[in-house]
Amino acid sequence: MTAFIEGRSVDAQQKNELINRAVTVRQFAHAPYSKYQVGAALLTKSGKIYSGCNVENASYGLAICAERTAIVKAVSEGERVVEAIAVATADGGTPCGACRQFLAEFCGSDATVIVYDTQANSEVEFTLGQLLPNAFDLP
Repeated sequence: MTAFIEGRSVDAQQKNELINRAVTVRQFAHAPYSKYQVGAALLTKSGKIYSGCNVENASYGLAICAERTAIVKAVSEGERVVEAIAVATADGGTPCGACRQFLAEFCGSDATVIVYDTQANSEVEFTLGQLLPNAFDLP
């Protein structure tokens, strides 16, 4: 089942590509502590797709989420505007608060956030503004 929520949307081909890449990169997650593997793939304004997985560390504060990994990869390649992101987990978990705020730095509140549940083979689509209605913003 797919739920569509108003906001900027990606076309079906882009959405499928983002989900497929998020699912694929999820297998590379380094999650020996939480056992919670996450994959993310984002689409930039230029049309390029960047992916990332979560990487945990014994010093848990040093861990990095899949969403932030993908954003850091995009930024390191000169990208600054994220149009959409897909996040894949075993249970349809949404991005954490830190990732939501991190996304807000590089995309508008109308950016598409696709959450894919690998067990149920289903997705739900949000806008970033729905997930983070009062994002911290600098003037």
